[in-house]
Amino acid sequence: MKVAQQIWTEANEWEVIQEADISSTAQLVLVFGNKKTLAPEYGHLLEKIKTDYPNAQLVLSSTSGEIVDDEVHDDSLTATAIEFEKTNIRIEEIVIKEGGNSESVGRHLARALQGDKLKHVFVVSDGLNVNGTDLIAGMNKNLGSGVSITGGLAGDGPNFEETYVGVNIATPKKVVGIGFYGDNLQIGYGSVGGWDAFGAERTVTKSEANVLYELDGKPALELYKTYLGKKADELPASALLFPLHLKTNNEASTGDVVRTILAVDEQNQSMTFAGDIPQGGTVQLMKANFDRLVTGASVAVENSLEAVKNPQLAILVSCVGRKLVLGQRIDDETEAIRDILGDNPVITGFYSYGELAPGQVGKTCQLHNQTMTVTLFSEG
Repeated sequence: MKVAQQIWTEANEWEVIQEADISSTAQLVLVFGNKKTLAPEYGHLLEKIKTDYPNAQLVLSSTSGEIVDDEVHDDSLTATAIEFEKTNIRIEEIVIKEGGNSESVGRHLARALQGDKLKHVFVVSDGLNVNGTDLIAGMNKNLGSGVSITGGLAGDGPNFEETYVGVNIATPKKVVGIGFYGDNLQIGYGSVGGWDAFGAERTVTKSEANVLYELDGKPALELYKTYLGKKADELPASALLFPLHLKTNNEASTGDVVRTILAVDEQNQSMTFAGDIPQGGTVQLMKANFDRLVTGASVAVENSLEAVKNPQLAILVSCVGRKLVLGQRIDDETEAIRDILGDNPVITGFYSYGELAPGQVGKTCQLHNQTMTVTLFSEG
């Protein structure tokens, strides 16, 4: 595997981060950027990448911040080109139809990627028009037990208005899966949070999929606003500061995860989340602990290194909520990861509206919120 990387910013234009002579041989370019850099008026940026790597497919995603090496950028565009020497890849794009079923999207994506020696799927999805729980359920049910899945939901800064994803061209309402095939690719992954739960546990008494209506028989939004105080006027963005810890005893459900809000409905006093909030489950508010967030990022990369000792590429997907909380300290978590990985692997990634990864090695993929998710790649 050979990797080249460059970044575009308004101040510096294009800057090379990692050099590699793979202009004609790269099969894949991961392109992560602020939503405006993927819009038609900035089309010259994508044309430049396509010219640099004419035989590669571009997998594009809008973000809530771009990760390059141990730094976090805003309003930039990053291009990480990869030449696989012993691994085959296949890229599939699925359009999310109006009123479409997210599990069906996941099923179609999984079936499109099925093939001999499929080992891993990396997913980038629209961040606002998909139920992440159902998307991953559809994929898990239709991929072999030996196929791991990681990835993330596209971001739109703290705005929650529209996200872009695509192959070569990015638009709303798309999901892209990259399938990796062969015996020579090593994959490692880890996903850890670092938030502290507080306050009373409350029972989900009314919900439908990822829409929460009532907690302990009371309107959920009204109850949530009492905790936010003045911050309630800044919903849904302010909800990123106080996610919900969800627990359920239903083995077929999500297990123990964190959920954040994507939208609120004042009329129905409901909240829409990135993934399911099963009725009968219990939730508890969470708050940030700066040191534990950074420690969580370190643990995530340590877990991923259990399967890959000498990674050549690291893709980081971290939650926009972590970015808002850490503020000027946001580089702390990426610097902690670089310290553990050492100098060798090229690091790329983005801040998201949801992270996709197994909770533990050997388990099936789940939707997470407020975690740092690390995926490591190495060709043997």
